[in-house]
Amino acid sequence: MRFSSDPTQNNQIRACEPGAIHLQGQTVTTNVIISANDIIVDWRPPAIERMSINDFSQALALKPEVILFGTGNRQTFPDIALLTDIMQSGVAIEVMDTVAACRTFNVLIGEQRAVVAALLVY
Repeated sequence: MRFSSDPTQNNQIRACEPGAIHLQGQTVTTNVIISANDIIVDWRPPAIERMSINDFSQALALKPEVILFGTGNRQTFPDIALLTDIMQSGVAIEVMDTVAACRTFNVLIGEQRAVVAALLVY
């Protein structure tokens, strides 16, 4: 799915498709953590059902207000304990499919929000 672009936004997502997330000037083909200014391409979380707060340490280190967790081609919720741990750290988390997370990320960085997208490439 192609998204509209605003060249003033650093890491705006231009498109998301199976196997790739297209940023301005870069295509990512692995699971990735993205903020308005940072791209972490070495994110290697375990299967969703085995994830813990430690798997989101790189995302949390970016000091977001909210983490958008894109779970691939369909929305898959992790264990409630993980969601609770992240929220108890003072950060909101939203779980959605990766395409929806990409669209939402663009909207929130356009609003100058401190948002991080943790995206599973499907």
